[in-house]
Amino acid sequence: MKLILTQEVTGLGGPGDVVEVKDGYGRNYLVPRGVAIRWTRGAEKTVESIKAARGARAVRDLDHAVEVKGKLEAAQATVSVKAGAEGRLFGSVTPAEIADALGAASGESVDKRTIAIKNPIKSLGAHTVTVRLHEEVAATVTVEVVKA
Repeated sequence: MKLILTQEVTGLGGPGDVVEVKDGYGRNYLVPRGVAIRWTRGAEKTVESIKAARGARAVRDLDHAVEVKGKLEAAQATVSVKAGAEGRLFGSVTPAEIADALGAASGESVDKRTIAIKNPIKSLGAHTVTVRLHEEVAATVTVEVVKA
């Protein structure tokens, strides 16, 4: 199945990329979640507009990305959530919550779609997440999850 990605998909590509995936993965996962649209000749024309929007959101310059990486890695981000007696969370910490905490701690705005969490954060304590700032620059940030 040929699809056009509308959002970043780890291991597959970025917005505006035309990818070939298995039918079930595209039909049952990518398209219903809104991260891809079916490829057609008409949809091919939207690739340029998707890439233009991607460029507007992306950090423009490699030097600026390195500067932002330094600020993010130096910042102490804290997310306050509801938790049970043993430290288990009611739900999990979302990339949007992490983006808000990083923005407040560093002063830099972070897009929630650039945050990669290896395993869902469902416990209190320090957790490591990766923020993709540029194709060549990724910041590794420690987020402290505390009880509200």
